[in-house]
Amino acid sequence: MKTRPNSDKRVNIITLGCSKNTVDSEVILTQLRGNGIEAMHESGKGAEVVIINTCGFIDNAKEESINTILGYSEEKSAGRIEKLFVTGCLSERYRQELQSEIPGIDGWFGTTDLPALLKKFNADYKKELLGERMTSTAPHFAYLKISEGCDRPCSFCAIPLMRGKHKSRSLESLVEESQWLVRRGVKEIILIAQDLTYYGLDIYGKRELNELLKRLSDVDGLKWLRLHYAFPSGFPVEILQTIRERENICNYIDIPLQHISDRMLKSMRRGINKEKSLELVRRIREDVPGIAIRTTMIAGYPGETQADHEEQLQFIRDMRFERLGVFTYSHEEDTHAFTLDDDVPAEKKTERLNRIMETQQEISLENNRNLLGRTMKVLLDRKEGEFFFGRTEMDSPEVDNEVMLTGNGMEVGEFYDVRITDATEYDLQGELNSEVQIS
Repeated sequence: MKTRPNSDKRVNIITLGCSKNTVDSEVILTQLRGNGIEAMHESGKGAEVVIINTCGFIDNAKEESINTILGYSEEKSAGRIEKLFVTGCLSERYRQELQSEIPGIDGWFGTTDLPALLKKFNADYKKELLGERMTSTAPHFAYLKISEGCDRPCSFCAIPLMRGKHKSRSLESLVEESQWLVRRGVKEIILIAQDLTYYGLDIYGKRELNELLKRLSDVDGLKWLRLHYAFPSGFPVEILQTIRERENICNYIDIPLQHISDRMLKSMRRGINKEKSLELVRRIREDVPGIAIRTTMIAGYPGETQADHEEQLQFIRDMRFERLGVFTYSHEEDTHAFTLDDDVPAEKKTERLNRIMETQQEISLENNRNLLGRTMKVLLDRKEGEFFFGRTEMDSPEVDNEVMLTGNGMEVGEFYDVRITDATEYDLQGELNSEVQIS
């Protein structure tokens, strides 16, 4: 990337929310640096300008974004920074309200306003940099956003309001970017989108996730390819054979099911019922033996009865998901569910969330204990003191289990054969096993 000096102002980018926002911030970082501007990600030392990339998904995320904006607004008022810009989902959705309630911000930008944001720095949007993305994660893994927006009608979700309609990237551009990342040391690529399974419908007239997996798997030097956010309705089952056959595609899939009660699924407008959900989970396990399934649940959706909640708990017990997250229902303006009565009290939502996590905690402990004595391939993410922390192919960064180990001669960003020696609910301990090789 060739650059020329364009500004003597240093820029710090703050990212809130999901991995998709992380990629957006990395694109901003790449464009600023490509214009000769000294930019950094979440490293505020000496920065005169701050860009906050916000999240507006649910109440907690919105509160965090607003508090962050207010905090940096105070920094500006005190003279510790010169300019403050806000972009991202919260700004896209609530720009007018925020402008009137939080004065002193130098610019508000939505999710598709990058060229306008760059103009504030006298910078041009450089299309030639589209395949060259600076990463803010550890050097050995990167997120790859294969599409933007979402066409799903889920009743509780405001993402289409903030991100717009589904728009796939071309196969060629994704392969090119993956090759660029791998040449710079990335060993693991994590596919992300609002919905991976919809990939290709808009530009190719058919679902092309399977073809994308094959092409990315063929990228020379890519060791792990991981799938996040696969919608259950219309799931392209042909990808299961590809996952099973391709050694560098992780036996892992993130498939947010949200609920199992037919009443709830219908009200949520998920396009799938209990029978088909059960069939899909069983099909995934049958076609890819040993796969780790991550899912997400909602607690306290409008109209959820105790019977619905108990059905959800039993489903979790029966399916024994390797990884599971849960959030309480958030009553979001302009969504279909906002027309419903938010009739589950906050304390009941929290109680149900806690019961789900307690159930999953027991399952996770049993699953982890079953790994004792096994030797597994582990990618080391970081070192803290004398301890290394890494992940198996069953674990995604930041959201899943870690393996902790000590030893000499190891390096962050490398793979090692590790024998599991101890297990807790959400983490493992291990030791190097140089005698046993992973087949």
